[in-house]
Amino acid sequence: MLESFFKLRENNTTVRTEFTAGLTTFLTMAYIVVVNPAILHSAGVPFEQVFMATVITAIVGSLMMGLLANYPIAIAPGMGLNAYFASVVATQGLSYQTVFGTVFIAGILFLLLSFTTLRETLINKIPDSLKFGITAGIGLFIAFVGLKNSGLVVPNEANIIGMGDLTNPMVMLTIAGLFLTLVFYVLNIRGALFLGMVITGILAYFMGQIQFEGVISTPPTPVFFDLDIAGVFSHGLYTIIIAFLLVTLFDTTGTIIGVAEQGGFMKNGKLPRSKQALLADATATTVGSVFGTSPATAYIESTSGVAAGGRTGLTSLFVSLLFAISIFFTPIISVVAGVPAITSPVLIIVGSFMMQGLAKIDWKSFDEAFPTFITMIAMPFTSSIATGIAVGFITYPLMKLARGKGKEVHWLIYLFAFLFLLQLIFFPMNG
Repeated sequence: MLESFFKLRENNTTVRTEFTAGLTTFLTMAYIVVVNPAILHSAGVPFEQVFMATVITAIVGSLMMGLLANYPIAIAPGMGLNAYFASVVATQGLSYQTVFGTVFIAGILFLLLSFTTLRETLINKIPDSLKFGITAGIGLFIAFVGLKNSGLVVPNEANIIGMGDLTNPMVMLTIAGLFLTLVFYVLNIRGALFLGMVITGILAYFMGQIQFEGVISTPPTPVFFDLDIAGVFSHGLYTIIIAFLLVTLFDTTGTIIGVAEQGGFMKNGKLPRSKQALLADATATTVGSVFGTSPATAYIESTSGVAAGGRTGLTSLFVSLLFAISIFFTPIISVVAGVPAITSPVLIIVGSFMMQGLAKIDWKSFDEAFPTFITMIAMPFTSSIATGIAVGFITYPLMKLARGKGKEVHWLIYLFAFLFLLQLIFFPMNG
């Protein structure tokens, strides 16, 4: 039944491979069930409530992605968006119930847009130079996250970043895990990325980097939040709604394109079943706001599952199931999330996989090459996928106009270039 529903044979994959891919994706993004509650708790939201809301959002979004779109793309509350949520509460003196109201409205708008052809058309009309730039930029972004989290690179006053302390146990463990995983991969060992994480975890245990404080715990009871929708309008929080809407729209769109390019899902520059894929994150955002978390987005960590062989929605289904199970194993997940050496090697390696599309760029045509370049480097340098996408969307039509090729650019690209310019000027955010 699973084989026919998810078309495993057509996609040259198996249930075992899809499970390994799902487990790999889950482990690389499991940190969100700890980090997201911590960030929103700083805004006064109860930790346990956000924990359950995070899990519910991931379950709903990933399940819909798997069943409706049949893609190995996981969905959960987005990093950066949660930090922006906390900053809005802190700087504008608003209650978190009111800000959750803006998330809910943004989610409803997402749902409405998902039933139109706008987002689908946008994915299909994004130029190849921007698509490959987005994919490569996400690759650099997640590789940098892996390097930074592990301590391999650290802040440096002279050059902003510098080499970390190679004698630090966590750094040493990351390097060991990286080389072990690389060896497994070049030897074509099935599930090499996941095997690398397992062995790195074992090494971490014997090095004293892992300390278990329990295995199973009773999950908190989820409750519906009392959203302050009226407060959204009384405070005139329209720009905040637009900010959530735009950033989540392009963060998710960019990530889906990146994962789709890596997995070979794009057909003649178009993504089949894109409407269903976009509907999944819109629904997850709406559901998440009701239970008490910030907007959801497709996760760049899905690329680790694709690298591990995931090719269908069965991968996302397994991710959803693992998130459901995770509510009973919070102590173990907290430990894994707290040891970056376990997941950082995977992020670094997957980052390299995502550079492949750059070979398809015509680097001699500067009006194509530069937008790719600036999109790619802006993501890690600004710590923001959305900012990289914005810069690329602004740069591409400007260069085409300068070359007298303005008519080659779809009107949607011009529209969003203008919207992104407004966003960068009036309400920029990271993540």
